[in-house]
Amino acid sequence: MFFERHMENIIELFIPDVTEPKTVLEMVPLCRNYVKRLNISQLLPPIKDPPREEEEDEEEYGSEFASDNEYSGPSMDHFDFNILLNKLTNLEELHLVYRVKQCGMNFEWKMFEMTDRDTESLAKALMSCKTLKLLKLHQSHIEDKKCRLLVKHLLDHPSLRELDFSHNMIGDKGARALGKLLTRSKLQTLNMCDNDIRGPGAKAIAHALSVNSTLLSLNLRLNCVRDEGGQAFGKALLKNNTLLHLHLGANQVTGPTAIALSKVLIQNNTLKSINLSCNNLGADGGKALGEAMSLNNSVTEFDIRLTEVDEQSVSFIDQLVERNQSLEQKRQTGKSKTKFTPTTSL
Repeated sequence: MFFERHMENIIELFIPDVTEPKTVLEMVPLCRNYVKRLNISQLLPPIKDPPREEEEDEEEYGSEFASDNEYSGPSMDHFDFNILLNKLTNLEELHLVYRVKQCGMNFEWKMFEMTDRDTESLAKALMSCKTLKLLKLHQSHIEDKKCRLLVKHLLDHPSLRELDFSHNMIGDKGARALGKLLTRSKLQTLNMCDNDIRGPGAKAIAHALSVNSTLLSLNLRLNCVRDEGGQAFGKALLKNNTLLHLHLGANQVTGPTAIALSKVLIQNNTLKSINLSCNNLGADGGKALGEAMSLNNSVTEFDIRLTEVDEQSVSFIDQLVERNQSLEQKRQTGKSKTKFTPTTSL
């Protein structure tokens, strides 16, 4: 833990073109066997130089002097993970946020986003880190182009099991890339909460889900999949028998999605939790879900708060969920008894 905190601190205070890379690299031989998790909550951009007199003259009189005073800019936009990740031979978790925690009066929106150059260098670094199991890259202004580049380098990653791109700006093109990832990787958890995924992107993920056999948890809360995407997930889950947790809260889905998922509840006995909160399912949607739940014995969590479902249906579904919870408890108790069969020998 000491080595992890120390390495995090060095990276979070690293200033491109000011801090020497050897500051980081000197630590590697000492900590490479102990660093399993890095939680980087800040990445500093290069120091912005005050405008030079020549630049002020160019702004005032035009660009006639520009060719004589060309400035190439910083060598990198944030810390380059390419120099580090392939050397940390036991790294399993990487949490990143491209932001400046205490910018004060120097605030600029650019301080809170991952650049194209950052994306390129990080993508290559991730490909070289063969032990990585969890990647969390959130609140970093990632849009479709950056998402696609990152996914391209993760397609055949041997150990990645959990991917979290929550609170970004990923839309349908990025979602299509993630659909491809689901068909090529062994992901178990995908969190795309609070992005801009709409119907076509949701359909691409749903199509991948219909053939995927490893994903256990899918979180699409706070997107805009609507019924086009919601119904696609209903069809996919009639074929999928591995997903345990589905979150479609606040996605503008309505009655047709509820009816599609009610068919899933009748046939699918794998799903453990469904969240449809903050949607407009309506009375008919609630009734269909209630009737389906009476034939289901696997769902032990069902969130339908703020969905315009009538109180009678909500109460009925709650009772059925409690029934399933007690059945699950009995199943677990039965399993533990069969596993533990003490023998006495005197």
